[in-house]
Amino acid sequence: MAAGEHELALRAFTRAALDQGMTAEITGGLGTANLGLGRLGQAEPLLRRAVEMEPDWPEAWNNLGVLLMERGATGEAALTLRKAYALDSGRTDSIRENLRLALAKRDASDKTGPEAAGYILMRQGSSQYRISRAP
Repeated sequence: MAAGEHELALRAFTRAALDQGMTAEITGGLGTANLGLGRLGQAEPLLRRAVEMEPDWPEAWNNLGVLLMERGATGEAALTLRKAYALDSGRTDSIRENLRLALAKRDASDKTGPEAAGYILMRQGSSQYRISRAP
């Protein structure tokens, strides 16, 4: 995934699932790969399952929050990213920035509607995503 080869990562995680079963890491990896491919409908249940299986995993919470932002669920995204930030103790810049942007987008949409916030999804590292302002 670090090289942007989400399709290859998806195949690798699928093979790993056959060998090791659907662990939280594999489930989260499948969800993250689908997120990277823009397959939000496939990514969401996988990321939700990953945070159920491993509730103390900040990266999975972060990626679920980013997905929710992409879907326009800013309120739930803000809550999800707060959880990621708390679990991470604020150490990871991308999680902190995602939370900040989710709160700003939520507040902006409260005032001016969903079309007011122009944000895009950006890959940060090998398995984490962040939200960025559109150019």
